[in-house]
Amino acid sequence: MKIALAQLNPTIGDLKNNAQQILKAAQQVTSQGVKLLLTPELSLCGYPPRDLLLNAHFITEMEQTLYQLARDLSPNLHVLVGLATANPDAIVTGGKPLFNSIALLAAGKVQKIFHKRLLPTYDVFDENRYFAPGSEPNWFVLDGIKIGVTVCEDLWNDEDYWGKRSYLANPIAELAELDIDLSINLSASPYSVGKQQVRSAILKHAATKYDRAVLYVNQIGANDDLIFDGCSLGFDRSGELVCRGTSFDRDLIIIEFDEVAKDLKPAKIQPQSDCTDAEIWAALVLGVRDYIHKCGFQKVILGLSGGIDSALVAAIAAEALGAENVLGVLMPSTYSSSHSVTDAIAVAANLGIETQTIPIGDLMQGFDRTLESQFKGTEFGLAEENIQSRIRGTLLMSMSNKFGYLLLSTGNKSEMAVGYCTLYGDMNGGLAVIADVPKMRVFSICKWLNREREIIPINIIIKPPSAELKPGQIDQDSLPPYEILDAILEAIVCEHQSIEQIVDRGFDPQIVTKITRLVKLAEFKRRQAPPGLKITDRAFGTGWRMPIASALR
Repeated sequence: MKIALAQLNPTIGDLKNNAQQILKAAQQVTSQGVKLLLTPELSLCGYPPRDLLLNAHFITEMEQTLYQLARDLSPNLHVLVGLATANPDAIVTGGKPLFNSIALLAAGKVQKIFHKRLLPTYDVFDENRYFAPGSEPNWFVLDGIKIGVTVCEDLWNDEDYWGKRSYLANPIAELAELDIDLSINLSASPYSVGKQQVRSAILKHAATKYDRAVLYVNQIGANDDLIFDGCSLGFDRSGELVCRGTSFDRDLIIIEFDEVAKDLKPAKIQPQSDCTDAEIWAALVLGVRDYIHKCGFQKVILGLSGGIDSALVAAIAAEALGAENVLGVLMPSTYSSSHSVTDAIAVAANLGIETQTIPIGDLMQGFDRTLESQFKGTEFGLAEENIQSRIRGTLLMSMSNKFGYLLLSTGNKSEMAVGYCTLYGDMNGGLAVIADVPKMRVFSICKWLNREREIIPINIIIKPPSAELKPGQIDQDSLPPYEILDAILEAIVCEHQSIEQIVDRGFDPQIVTKITRLVKLAEFKRRQAPPGLKITDRAFGTGWRMPIASALR
């Protein structure tokens, strides 16, 4: 029996076009003798739909779209489609009003509905807000083959792999006890660095532990801050990889299940990069492209400072949208070094993007005159420095409003963590492209970009980072070297370690205390930041839920 895995890129809420994607994939595989088509979790509405699920009309329309899709499909093809369905017992039981479901479509009808068993509530996930968990193992028989159905998190609860259980149920184990022939998992698993290797290991473990072949199909694309990398997988009963889909792109994989051996036959295995910088680059390019297009924009604007962060963002934008759709604006002040301008022009030339220059010296003097009486008798400090950033932010937002370009914010994760960014200044924007990329990784990606030809000018990479808000300023005037800062931030943000624990690892107590304090104080800034693309396990986005006002050290 031939089975197809469709890596789809749904737009959240676009039921009609998402259904068309499924239908198109179905039409492609029908002529190749495929009997079963797998699509990702919530493939009809897109993942994560979040509070769109609170709209009763949306749920009704989703059901209507599903039934229409069933009628449009070839009667000889079975298709598994992800959607949200109503929970008829919610009023009686007081449970959640919906299920995260998979519908089996065939012969013009909805043949069966399966419900996701395990509902994640950690990090970016909040499924318990909307869904009731399914209570029964999910399976069906097709051409004499007993196929077990799981949805994303249902696969991630094996105590032998993790050393613990996060939920009482283990859907994979329950299906094995029912003597299924093939296990399938329909997923919308967000990308983070290293996630592909973890998924592969979990699937291999499930195949070998239960002596069952397993197929896994994943969504691709980006929805707001989340990036989905596809990389659908198949493992045979012995745990050997038999198919792998493309990373960060649509794909349609066809594989055959041997009914006699009850195993999968080898099929297409797409190559996978072993370079972390290349992987992150692909994720960010996809994230920018989808965010811009799904929000209805065509072009972007950003400030080009001559620094490494804006250079990397410009490169990502040019790759994602085409150089003709990227505008870089230079806004030199009296404190800007000559190389800031020449480096910005050089990176723009390498990328082929348009630039415009707006000197802000006169505007700075105007602010100084206007605030002279209010600031009289005080020393030059942060307030004056930040005026420059806010002038630039205002100019960029004005051009964004005037011409309909989306403004890209260029701050990195290290700056966002410690608050080295200006509210209503360089934090302005509709998307923070590298807000989850630590500074040392920014350097690493830029060096990787230059592996064949110079894209990021060498001077940008080797010069000391500086905001250039006062004469001779460099970041390390007030911060430790970035390799030290990033290591401390990793311990604070990702590993949730205390000051004492971090100091025990050999870091200076005063520096650790200072950085910990800065992370806490910057929370009110991060709350007002544009959405940032998530590429690590712990980003300052929907999964970061720290209070602004708190007394915890």
